[in-house]
Amino acid sequence: MPLTTLSIITLLPNQRRWGFAQMGTAQGPLQRVPGLRFQKLLGSGAGGFGALPNLHRYGLMAVWDSEEAAGAFFDGHPLWQQYRQRTREIWTARLAPLKAHGLWDGMNPFDYETEAADGPLLVLTRASIRLRKTPRFWRYVAPVSATIAGAPGVRAAIGLGELPVVRQATVSLWESARAMQDYAYRSEKHKEVIRLTRQEDWYGEEMFARFRVLGTEGTWDGRDPLAD
Repeated sequence: MPLTTLSIITLLPNQRRWGFAQMGTAQGPLQRVPGLRFQKLLGSGAGGFGALPNLHRYGLMAVWDSEEAAGAFFDGHPLWQQYRQRTREIWTARLAPLKAHGLWDGMNPFDYETEAADGPLLVLTRASIRLRKTPRFWRYVAPVSATIAGAPGVRAAIGLGELPVVRQATVSLWESARAMQDYAYRSEKHKEVIRLTRQEDWYGEEMFARFRVLGTEGTWDGRDPLAD
């Protein structure tokens, strides 16, 4: 059975230059990892969702052929060991996709069957923004994305991206599907952004995915968001 993981990586204060360089130099080693079928090393936004980068925090989203392949990487791969030595903390979630539509670089990496179950959810929304549409996107979407962190039932949220400004994603961790649905269907600002997205054709490519959280390890801002 394939496995999806998301790691939130917080670097030590003196490792900003190294971490930024990995956005390019880590691609070769990652592409050669056995059993790693899809990966994205992602930067984060200042203040969680800002257009300017946070050079201390990164994300790694990956899809593995099996749980064993993921375990071999996290337990002993030289690249991951470098990250462990240069970070203040790492939080990793093991995930099973429940629903995924759209494309990421021309494919749906989360298109495999898993069993549904109650419990915490992780939601990913990701888009490649048309260059001429970026001013409107950041005017409307960024403020709404920032409100997710304070929504009832949200345990953690962050803005991630492959490239500043034009390739952006939002990751939110919800205590239940009901909490996520209440926000999606009752937030007037959220519904307005969805309407504008369709009406103004902001995205060249987009993906929306929901995942069941199978388990977590480590800390994010000093704690496991799902521990209490």
